[in-house]
Amino acid sequence: MALSRVCWARSAVWGSAVTPGHFVTRRLQLGRSGLAWGAPRSSKLHLSPKADVKNLMSYVVTKTKAINGKYHRFLGRHFPRFYVLYTIFMKGLQMLWADAKKARRIKTNMWKHNIKFHQLPYREMEHLRQFRQDVTKCLFLGIISIPPFANYLVFLLMYLFPRQLLIRHFWTPKQQTDFLDIYHAFRKQSHPEIISYLEKVIPFISDAGLRWRLTDLCTKIQRGTHPAIHDILALRECFSNHPLGMNQLQALHVKALSRAMLLTSYLPPPLLRHRLKTHTTVIHQLDKALAKLGIGQLTAQEVKSACYLRGLNSTHIGEDRCRTWLGEWLQISCSLKEAELSLLLHNVVLLSTNYLGTRR
Repeated sequence: MALSRVCWARSAVWGSAVTPGHFVTRRLQLGRSGLAWGAPRSSKLHLSPKADVKNLMSYVVTKTKAINGKYHRFLGRHFPRFYVLYTIFMKGLQMLWADAKKARRIKTNMWKHNIKFHQLPYREMEHLRQFRQDVTKCLFLGIISIPPFANYLVFLLMYLFPRQLLIRHFWTPKQQTDFLDIYHAFRKQSHPEIISYLEKVIPFISDAGLRWRLTDLCTKIQRGTHPAIHDILALRECFSNHPLGMNQLQALHVKALSRAMLLTSYLPPPLLRHRLKTHTTVIHQLDKALAKLGIGQLTAQEVKSACYLRGLNSTHIGEDRCRTWLGEWLQISCSLKEAELSLLLHNVVLLSTNYLGTRR
């Protein structure tokens, strides 16, 4: 190419009819046809770096979903039992992560607007309460997972003891019903013990009318009669001070109440008393928020969960009966003051023991 340019330049300057040789002519033809210097450049515009990254990410996500789908089909076809456990575990992680994000949003909103726990709407209060309980239960797994290679032991323990170690997100539907029945059987075992403690303190009540009313209430419950709301509210004074006030309960009585609330009873009595007071106060605050919202606004699952928290085994009771019982509970709870919360605590036994439709 350079030589041809020189030849053409010389002919132009000197006016001579110098003709380039065969070699130069061949190089010109190859240069013009593009064979010597490669194919011509494409006229398409290149995408921006952001578009390239977006396309790459989209491709990776699509491929990942395809591989994940093949993996799920492989497990379901060759390891069906393991696939069921795997699916429940993955869905449980997703639900737990969603709960954590929601709890963080609620706490952030509380901090920004200086809102206290008892000022939250019912559903947000209940979400925080349940999430704290779930995190507390998961704490044990986190601790034993710290040593090297302990995660293999953790998976084995989770498989062998799902009720003790896992939260509700990782239970199968059958396990949820069975485990709730087991937990209710545990707390129901303490009901006769609590009634007997109430009978033992009757002689220490100074008012004769209150002594008669408490005796009559204990007799009705032992005979299988569901007490009326006015029978329970008539004993408010009895549970606000000695001998049935929250700070006057005996240690064995406090332990029995802890088991009835599904709280551990192996702590010192002062700690048990503090936990009972805190737990009962939270339920009282939830009751006020629920009364403001209205029972009719709750879904069937929310109604059953609310009843179970307050002592009723709602897994085998129809939704209408659960709503009726929850209405009775709210009527009693919203009539009590903070000093009378011991009656609300005992109401877990008084109102749920003989309710129609409960499983014996």
